[in-house]
Amino acid sequence: MTVDQLIGKVHKRLNGKDFQDRELAIQVNLTGKIGGVFYIEIRNGEVSVMPYEYIDNDAIVSATMTNFDKLVTGRLDLMTVVDAGKIKVEGNLDKVVLLTELMK
Repeated sequence: MTVDQLIGKVHKRLNGKDFQDRELAIQVNLTGKIGGVFYIEIRNGEVSVMPYEYIDNDAIVSATMTNFDKLVTGRLDLMTVVDAGKIKVEGNLDKVVLLTELMK
């Protein structure tokens, strides 16, 4: 899987959902063999997933592409992998929890 394919998968999982009264900006730093960066932003009921850094983010998630893909598809529990050190979260953990709930 490429970074662009992962971005597409994230957008597909979030597109069309009701984001009323929910706002977040999460930057994802991909580590490991396939590195990269992208952000997920929900503002004014719209979702954007773009291959850039997001300077004024709520949180930064650092993970391998494999682990982030498993998180997106619900095969990993966020709190379990954060506690195990497989995914690192800097910033507002509650916003990352909200994002994972929205991707279900």
